Amino acid sequence: MNTGLRITVFAAALAATFGTAYGVGSGVGEISPEPTSAAHEKHSGGARTEEGGGHEQGHEAGGQQSESTSAASPPGGLQISDGGYTLDLKTPRLQADKKTQLRFAVVQGSTGRQVSAYEREHDKELHLIVASRDLTTYRHLHPTRAADGTWSTPVQLPEAGGYRVFADFKPKGGEGLTLGADLAVSGAYEPHALPGQNTTAAVDGYDVELGGALTPGKAGELKLTVTKDGKPVRDLQPYLGAYGHLVALRSGDLAYLHVHPGGEPGDGETRPGPDVSFTATAPSEGAYRLFLDFKHEGKVRTAEFTVHARGTGSDAGAKAEGKTESGSSEESSAHEH
Repeated sequence: MNTGLRITVFAAALAATFGTAYGVGSGVGEISPEPTSAAHEKHSGGARTEEGGGHEQGHEAGGQQSESTSAASPPGGLQISDGGYTLDLKTPRLQADKKTQLRFAVVQGSTGRQVSAYEREHDKELHLIVASRDLTTYRHLHPTRAADGTWSTPVQLPEAGGYRVFADFKPKGGEGLTLGADLAVSGAYEPHALPGQNTTAAVDGYDVELGGALTPGKAGELKLTVTKDGKPVRDLQPYLGAYGHLVALRSGDLAYLHVHPGGEPGDGETRPGPDVSFTATAPSEGAYRLFLDFKHEGKVRTAEFTVHARGTGSDAGAKAEGKTESGSSEESSAHEH
């Protein structure tokens, strides 16, 4: 890379673009949310709803809604504060390729205290996603919570640049939310183009085929089929209470779409592969990155896709552009527990 193209990324630059999260105090003790209000009803993260057998995260990003509601509620993850809660990122900057403890808390605005009481959803009190702005690096992390409500997890991000941190949670007695905050990673920065559109992803000896399409404002099925050495994988293992876990991020602003498959392990109907189906709704037209987590032979792997949501809801555009094969690598996507 030409030295002249290399720049150093500082948190100040990121703050100038996306704004700076204000400081919030911390407290101790178990904090429960306020009674449900109008603010809770229109939050972007939304309580999970069932549609076509699948669980979706978000009102606009995760299901159909009226035009007026859609206009009032942005997709999940775009706001640092919503529904009376704020994501307090205590580690706003990291150094590239250096393992660091990422610390954060969720603060209740009416009290200024850190939330320490959560509802467990999909086997966890809180799901943490970290993704680079160019969507080439993705981490699904499982932080631990201290008694005072402070969450922490080790993380090592391979490249400098701007990142987005997503906290997906449901405070005890409250509604589900997805809050987002900017994270700066310092070092020599080289921007990357969005990976090309693909319907097949190769990862660690597995091939995952994506069927279906994202359609703006309309629920549709995405079916992912897992094979290994050309043979269907029929013994996927449960991961976070399901046989697959799917996150979609919109290129540009990183609007967050979180979906789960229909059925669940042990219900007598859901098969452990090779197909895992999801119901999903795109909040708008545009390019999206999809990250499928699946577990087999005791290890979680991530298959990555780039898709385009179009108003027609057909696969014609994808077929016209052709398929490219894209997989997950240790440098781009990982799970850290």
